[in-house]
Amino acid sequence: MTPLRAVILLTLGLCLSRAQVIDFESGGLHYKTLTKNGVTIMFAHLPTTIRDYTIMQVAVSNGSQIPWTVKVTDFRFIKADGTALNPSNPRAVVTEMIEKAGRSDVIKLVATYEIGLYGLNRMQSTNGYEQRRQAAAAELVSGKLKAAAAASAIAFVDLKLTPGQSTDGAMFYANQGKPLGAGKLIVRAAGEVFEFPSEPLAP
Repeated sequence: MTPLRAVILLTLGLCLSRAQVIDFESGGLHYKTLTKNGVTIMFAHLPTTIRDYTIMQVAVSNGSQIPWTVKVTDFRFIKADGTALNPSNPRAVVTEMIEKAGRSDVIKLVATYEIGLYGLNRMQSTNGYEQRRQAAAAELVSGKLKAAAAASAIAFVDLKLTPGQSTDGAMFYANQGKPLGAGKLIVRAAGEVFEFPSEPLAP
């Protein structure tokens, strides 16, 4: 093997092994996606803030050959000033919203999440919001309870994803009701560290 060929092969190997964050727009939201070890994680900041929380839509797909468990505690947001924020318990937050936030806030949350999710052609969840919403709504008759069930189904839940499965859900960060701004999202999953740069939402 010539030295030049060796250099080319080494360069190609480094390029292929280096995971790259990809940006794209869908449903009016700006997404970032990254694949490592066969697992793809994508997220977008929702333009809606409710009470003290700013909200992030997260989707995870397991394209590897082994099952992986994805947990809410795997996600951490590092603000530009170095402050680290862990997501609040999503189900507890949604319960708080249903009980204390105005009905319009809950409707706004559900509508904003669905607009982003249904416009997201790159990810079709097998165990995500839509499946959770349908399962809950099928057991309820009251329209008010169905609205509450839809809001509850938004919450991201810890889940073991078998090969080929995917999920989505909302992460809630307590940030005094303000956007997170610039920083980076760190996710420890699938035996890897996923790092996404994050820019402030456009006005």
